[in-house]
Amino acid sequence: MKKEISRGAEAIIYKDKDIIKERVPKSYRLKQIDERLRKARTKREAKILNRLQEMNFPAPALVNSDGQSVIEMDFIRGPKIRDALDNKNHKKLCAEIGKKIAALHNAGIIHGDLTTSNMILAEEIYFIDFGLSFFSSKTEDKAVDLHLLKQALESKHYKIWESCFKSAIKSYKKQADDSKDILARLEVVELRGRYKKKH
Repeated sequence: MKKEISRGAEAIIYKDKDIIKERVPKSYRLKQIDERLRKARTKREAKILNRLQEMNFPAPALVNSDGQSVIEMDFIRGPKIRDALDNKNHKKLCAEIGKKIAALHNAGIIHGDLTTSNMILAEEIYFIDFGLSFFSSKTEDKAVDLHLLKQALESKHYKIWESCFKSAIKSYKKQADDSKDILARLEVVELRGRYKKKH
């Protein structure tokens, strides 16, 4: 019997044998626009999950999709990195995270929501929730992805975030194509963020 396990801004997640993600209608949007958006996002997420499977990237395998608003995928068992990071191995875990973000970016995939709540520690680190993911080879998009990770570490793991982010970036730098350009752009993105805070 399926059981609701979480409810986000755009979808409800159920646990049955697998994980079922259902994008819910938004009453504030025009019905046709809402249906089109939900369908497009569901198709894109399914396409990304398929691509990750082809790459052997640790992420939930796509089981089924109705192509409209529902995706069924593998259940990954294990604690969220959010709950496992504040231990003595945090640098090692973050180095693995950096390496995996580089693999995504090298494949032209932007996660879009790189938080430690969207990573699970099984036999290795699995990335989950590709609901905001998209395909892009733009330096800017990759830099923004890294900036989101930094913000997530800073707010959730404030005691260790600096060494965490440093380990992730060191590993990313070794693995990512065009890492020099991406990290230079990251500095620009961060400056922009600081400017917005002041004004």
